Amino acid sequence: MCFSFGFAQDTPTSFTLQEAIDYALENNRQAKNATRDIDAAKQQKWETTASGLPQISAGVDYQNWLKQGVNLLPAAILSPEDRADLGLDIGDQFPAVFGTKQTVNATATLNQKLFDGSYLVGLQSAKVFLEISKNAKEKTDLEVRKAVINAYGNILLAEESINILNRNIEVLEKNLDETTKIYENGLEEEESVEQLQITLSGVKSQLNNTERLKKLAYQMFNITLGLDVSSNSELTETLEGLANINSPLGLIDGDENVQNTIDYQIAENDKTAKELLLKLEKSKALPTLNAFVNGGYSGNSNKFTFTNSNQEWFGSSMFGVSLDIPIFSSGMRNASTQRAKINLEKAQEDLTETEQKLKLQIASAKSDYQFAIEDYGNKKDNLNLAERIEQKNQTKFFEGIASSFELRQAQTQLYSTQQEFLQSMLDVINAKAELETITNNISEN
Repeated sequence: MCFSFGFAQDTPTSFTLQEAIDYALENNRQAKNATRDIDAAKQQKWETTASGLPQISAGVDYQNWLKQGVNLLPAAILSPEDRADLGLDIGDQFPAVFGTKQTVNATATLNQKLFDGSYLVGLQSAKVFLEISKNAKEKTDLEVRKAVINAYGNILLAEESINILNRNIEVLEKNLDETTKIYENGLEEEESVEQLQITLSGVKSQLNNTERLKKLAYQMFNITLGLDVSSNSELTETLEGLANINSPLGLIDGDENVQNTIDYQIAENDKTAKELLLKLEKSKALPTLNAFVNGGYSGNSNKFTFTNSNQEWFGSSMFGVSLDIPIFSSGMRNASTQRAKINLEKAQEDLTETEQKLKLQIASAKSDYQFAIEDYGNKKDNLNLAERIEQKNQTKFFEGIASSFELRQAQTQLYSTQQEFLQSMLDVINAKAELETITNNISEN
C-alpha cells in the first residue's frame, strides 16, 4: 500500500499549461531520446579524441605442433665422421627439425599517432556533431512544447463545447416541453414541436461526438506528456483564460533575427559539416606519421612447462616509426574532393533558401496570430449578438409572433456562433505557439 501511494504521488494528475509543458520536456519520449542523442554525441566526441591518444594492445599466442615440419639440409654441412655415421655422401641431403614442439609468445604494443590530417578534421567534426545534436534537442523541445499546447487546448475546447451543448440541451428540452403542452392544448402547430425535436436531436448527437473527442484528446495529451495513455489527467486552466493571456500583440511587434531561429542554426551547422568534409578529403593527400613501441617474451619447450618457475623466457623489444605518403591515386582523391566541394555549395544554397523561407514563415505566422486575435474579438461580439437574437426569437415564438422555423434558424445560428467563438480562442493559443516555435522566442506566458 505504501508503494502504491508513493508511486501515485510521483505522477502528477492535474496540470496548468506551463506545468504540462515542463513535465513533457522531462518525460516526453521524443524529448528523452533527443537528450540521449546529446549524450551519445558526447561519447562520440571522446571516441574521436581518444583515437589520437596512445593505444596499448596485448596478446598471447600459444602454438603446439601436432607434427613438426621437416627441412632438408645438404650433407656437406656435416663433418665427414657424421656423414659416415649417417651413411650420407657429400652431395646428399638429410632431414632436420628446427625449434621446439610448443611455443608461447606474449607481446604488448603501444601505438601513437604523430600526425594525421584526418584526425584533426575528425576532432572538429565531433564538436560540430555535438552542436547538431544540441540543436536537434532544442528543435524537439520546441515541437513538444507546441504539441502540448495544442493537446491542452483541444481538451479545453472539448470540455467547453460539452458545457455549452449541455446548456443548449437543457434550454431546448424546456422549450420542447412547453411547446408540446401548448400543442396539446391546440394552440400550436405540430410542426413547431417537430422543429424543436430535430434541433434537440442534432445537438444531442453533437454532444455524444464531442464526448468521444474529449476522451481521445485526453489520450493524446497523456501521450504527448509521456504518461500512460489511460492516465487520469486533469487541467486547471480555462480556454478563455489562456486566450486572454495569449492575446497581447507584443510578439508581433518584435524585430526577429532569422539567424536566431533553430532552423537557421541547423542549416548553418549542416553547412559547417560540409566544410569539414571538404577539409577531410583534402587532408587525405597529406602524409601520416605513426610510432610504436613493442615488447614481449617468448618461451619454447617440447612439453607444456610454461607454468613452471624454471621455464626459460626470452625477452625482446622494438621501437618504430612509419610514414605513409600518398603519391598517386589515379584521380580518386581529386574526385572525392570535388564531390565534397559540390556538396558544400549545395549546403550554402540550402542555407540561403532556409533564410528566405524563414522570413516568409515568420511574416505568415505573425499575420495568422494577428488575425486570430482580431477574429477572437469579432467572434466574441458575434456571440453576444447571436444570444440576443436567439432570445428575442424565443420570446417572439412563445408570444406567437415568430414561427418555429425562425426560432430554429436563430438557435442554429447561436450554436454555430458558440463553436466559432470557442475555436477562435483555440486559434489564438495555437497561433501564438506556432509563432514562438518558428522564431524560437518563448514568452513568459
